[in-house]
Amino acid sequence: MNESIAHEKSFAFSIRIVSLCRHFRKQRCEQELIRQILRSGTSIGANLAEASFAVSKKDFFSKVHISLKECSETWYWLRLLHATSCLTDQQFESMKQDCLELMRLLTATTKTLSKQSV
Repeated sequence: MNESIAHEKSFAFSIRIVSLCRHFRKQRCEQELIRQILRSGTSIGANLAEASFAVSKKDFFSKVHISLKECSETWYWLRLLHATSCLTDQQFESMKQDCLELMRLLTATTKTLSKQSV
């Protein structure tokens, strides 16, 4: 994995998630949903940052895999928020692109690391 690309994309995605949550608060969307997507959406990059200082290859793999799981959870919340009309079609499509791109990147990374017998 090109760590700088993953870090940059996850950080940019976190910024978008924070902005989106601010928008949701103005719309008066369900507070628990806002907390959930804020937590999972920003956790992707936080776990990648932790992976940078992993103490072993196994620890590194674990942190990257957690990032992938958080990305998958964020994808769930995005779909739910769209289905409940908190997200417009345009907002959803934009966030969807970024989320799925991160998910593909993290999936490829975890597959590569698995083949290296972490």
